[in-house]
Amino acid sequence: MTSVKDDFPSRTAYGVAMSRAAHQILDSPRVLDDPVALAIMGPKAAGAIRAAPRRFDHRFARQLRAFLVARSRLAEDALGEAVARGVRQYVVLGAGLDTFAFRNPHAAAGLRVFEVDHPATQEWKRSLISQAHLKPPGPLVYVPVDFEREQLDARLAANGFRADEPAFFSWLGVTMYLSREAIAGTLGFVARCSVSRSGIVFDYLVAPPRWALLRRWGLALLMRHLAAAGEPWRTFLEPASLHRELTQLGFATVRDFGAEEINARYFEGAGAHLRAGGSARVVLARI
Repeated sequence: MTSVKDDFPSRTAYGVAMSRAAHQILDSPRVLDDPVALAIMGPKAAGAIRAAPRRFDHRFARQLRAFLVARSRLAEDALGEAVARGVRQYVVLGAGLDTFAFRNPHAAAGLRVFEVDHPATQEWKRSLISQAHLKPPGPLVYVPVDFEREQLDARLAANGFRADEPAFFSWLGVTMYLSREAIAGTLGFVARCSVSRSGIVFDYLVAPPRWALLRRWGLALLMRHLAAAGEPWRTFLEPASLHRELTQLGFATVRDFGAEEINARYFEGAGAHLRAGGSARVVLARI
């Protein structure tokens, strides 16, 4: 579900995957223990990280990496709680190079993983998986969706997803690339198909007026770079209005994590040199 040009995989998915791989090499202790992150990128990528660690260790790179691994850890922790409540369907929206399906600790419990993404990104990922000789320990269903021509609910149903059974969704690194209408549509779909015990974790960017001047300047440069790469940020959200929207959709529990909450949860006192920063936030919402 990342914003990509037809027939081209997501460049941002590659960057995120490199950050997760760098976390395995450069950071101790690890917030996200993910050896598959290195395997899927291949030995050349791991060699590049080891050969030029400073590229991944300046302040912005550390803050970004901290947020990326913490949001995945938060999603996987929340999924574990959902599985304990009886959830057996996990939908990864905008999966990119996410590796959970190949580390699935709930396979024995019967958790099915549905990976949803643009066809070009998904084809690219499957080629990397084949090259790395990776196999999922449990059921994995790929759901390619062309969002210009196809409906998410129809594509999931056609691939075995049961909207009348509990499900947990993760939707990471996507909302900022979509229109406000598309975001509302996806959240509405999750709310409509979710039954008791279901939930979602997703992240978003806070509206620009909340940014400090220097941060606005730095992020403006980043936004221009992303736009030039064909993946521009399109939407920023405001926490209070987002909370109201989620409540109106029927989510009874809504928790919103900013950098301070993320650091307290995963980095403070852990001895790690990582700290999340910036204006990205993560939401955990449950039915």
